[in-house]
Amino acid sequence: MVAPALVVVMILFGGGLGLGLIQGLGHLPAAGMQSLSLKHFANVLGDPDFLQSLWLTLYVALSSTAIAAAVSIVMATFLVSLSEKNRLIHFIFQIPLTVPHLVIAVAMVFMLTPTGLISRAIINLGLIDSSAAFPLLVNDRWSISIILTYVWKEIPFITLMILAVLRRSGVELLEVGRTLKAGRWQRFRYITLPTISPSLGAASLIVFAYTFGAFEVPFLLGQTYPMMLPVWAYKNYSDVDLLARPEGIATGLILAAIVVVAVVFSQLFTQMARRRGVVL
Repeated sequence: MVAPALVVVMILFGGGLGLGLIQGLGHLPAAGMQSLSLKHFANVLGDPDFLQSLWLTLYVALSSTAIAAAVSIVMATFLVSLSEKNRLIHFIFQIPLTVPHLVIAVAMVFMLTPTGLISRAIINLGLIDSSAAFPLLVNDRWSISIILTYVWKEIPFITLMILAVLRRSGVELLEVGRTLKAGRWQRFRYITLPTISPSLGAASLIVFAYTFGAFEVPFLLGQTYPMMLPVWAYKNYSDVDLLARPEGIATGLILAAIVVVAVVFSQLFTQMARRRGVVL
């Protein structure tokens, strides 16, 4: 029954991917480019700007994923101790899942800029004299606002995946640990962490793949140089010079390849969890 819809999706996705690959190889008749070659991929990989953008993108994706994962472990261990009937806390915790990333990014602009809400509140409290004394948190070199956006958005996702595992098998194991007089750290190290590791790894890789390839948040909150890879790819693709388009597409395909690798590893973690009897 799903075959017709699947065929349509495969045609649209495969057609777009194939067209992108052809253009990334340099076939762009509108710009007088007919031959196919890998020179555009070589130009991208050899460009110093690409390497800077790659390191920046890795820094943001890894930092966001690591912080979100660490906080999620704490939140999951807290929520699993609550009664499942305490729906209010669970409902409040799931609110970020319903808010688009772009909305959160816009909220960050209103809150974290030198003329934003937080800066004005601090000025009114007399902690700083003017907005010029407020630290630069948007369009800054450390991408703080981008990381905060991803962390706030992804913590509920990772937490809920961990929480499902803990509720299924972790509670009983923790009770056994308490019965055997295991300390809190011992229970975490030998029971909680091994139990949640497969689901934590899968969720973290999914978050990494998304934050690595997402465009809208770094486009709005990121610095102008160096750019994160999705923004750099968009800049080249939308350049008025059509000769730059193949390099933009090549950058996008490189991004897609990295994301696919992350997704494959997340599936491996998921299968590992299922072999251990964990339902994700």
